Amino acid sequence: MENIKDRVEQALNSVRPYLEADGGNVSVLEITDDFVVRLELLGACGSCPMSSMTFKAGLEEAILKAVPEITKVEAVNVNMAF
Repeated sequence: MENIKDRVEQALNSVRPYLEADGGNVSVLEITDDFVVRLELLGACGSCPMSSMTFKAGLEEAILKAVPEITKVEAVNVNMAF
């Protein structure tokens, strides 16, 4: 599971500069035994009206592409608009 967490972090690191440019970031809260990643958007990302788009198009896509074992990506503090 540690190797998967490292790969998830590497995927997030490819997106982090864009989040940080807008005053935000992301943290991995957990990776469950059934390969669900739970994320928390931090700073400006937690309250941004575009956070659901950032999550789907940026974070989720980056993780699923880099770590195909992951079955689902969830953000604990994003209200999904779609």
